[in-house]
Amino acid sequence: MLAATALTGPVPALADNEEPAEPPKVELVLDVSGSMRANDIDGRSRISVAQQAFNEVVDALPEETQLGIRVLGATYRGKDKKQGCLDTQQIVPVGPVDRTAAKAAVATLRPTGFTPVGLALRSAARDLGTGTTARRIVLITDGEDTCAPPDPCEVARELAAQGTKLVVDTLGLAPDEKVRKQLLCIATATGGTYTAAQSADELTGRIKQLVERAKDTYTAAPTVVTGRAGCADAPLLAPGVYADREAFSEHRWYRVPVRPGQELRASVSVALDRPVNPDHAVLLRATTADGRELVRGVDAGSGRTDVVSAGLRWSGAEDGASPSPSASDAPVPATTVCLVVSNAFAPRPGTRAEPGMPVELTIDVVASSPAPTAPDLGRGWVLLLLLTLAGLLTGLVVGLLTRWWVATWRTN
Repeated sequence: MLAATALTGPVPALADNEEPAEPPKVELVLDVSGSMRANDIDGRSRISVAQQAFNEVVDALPEETQLGIRVLGATYRGKDKKQGCLDTQQIVPVGPVDRTAAKAAVATLRPTGFTPVGLALRSAARDLGTGTTARRIVLITDGEDTCAPPDPCEVARELAAQGTKLVVDTLGLAPDEKVRKQLLCIATATGGTYTAAQSADELTGRIKQLVERAKDTYTAAPTVVTGRAGCADAPLLAPGVYADREAFSEHRWYRVPVRPGQELRASVSVALDRPVNPDHAVLLRATTADGRELVRGVDAGSGRTDVVSAGLRWSGAEDGASPSPSASDAPVPATTVCLVVSNAFAPRPGTRAEPGMPVELTIDVVASSPAPTAPDLGRGWVLLLLLTLAGLLTGLVVGLLTRWWVATWRTN
């Protein structure tokens, strides 16, 4: 056993690859406080725009996604703040959605009371329950909490600290700096995103995107790792999905063992969970332990503006770094490939630098794909010779045809 350990190196960290026993779950939390009466979104009231967005989202909901809807400030019309700050109800329980009933429940909402955001978030977390998979809350509001305590940002930190695998995405309907800061704080604390929705189309599109993301990412939550500033002490990763956070303009290192005859495939995505300058990029590189670059990743744009991604693939056969396995030889140790995630993000004025940007790293190691049998066009002189011969033959044929045509024309 000691000999095997010496040959294979340290055991990599394992990601949780078990299939989830539950479907994706998401709860929409809608502010129905008195300020939602304002008519400043495409000439319509904020509540009517939100209701239209909810209807379209419910119609487009993926079949496997379980959806719940919670409201705040929707029922109490009095002036007693203590009572008004308890005003939050779940109008659609989390589960398979009855589209007709869900739309009917949303259609009856009328802007009414206070804005107990913190209490609504804590209640929504209870609605979604606990489990092995990530859950999402999508908070839509036009104002900051008017009922603290509990402070909504503190509630978000509290939920994150409990390890509930809960992500809160926030959508702001009013161009207010205080609201923006509070919603950004909530999203940042849980690894979610903040978006300012200034039109009905923006609101609908963004909610659909977030609900769709719940479907794509509901499998077992990524294993949390911490990349290092160099390769020597970087975490050793096995195939799987990992989560980390990276500061602005930082480089984070990870290690992956790759055996002879195997190919490394890796991708990284960094979520833009706060305002950043428009010029930004993410770079993923594979290097040797001594820093020699093996391959540089390429951008993997998906059309989304809230996530920047890059990916790469590398086989030891491409570089000659990994000797070929032989049945008669002793086991060949794996090559340790260092993965470097770098970003060129710069925060906008007033944007918090901590915590770092959410990073999701996907690692896979598969059997190397055999190279296709084809002429080695990578050798420049071979290609040049082929082109020269083709040119000579083409010129000869064209010349003979031209002489024949001229002779025939003169004869006639």
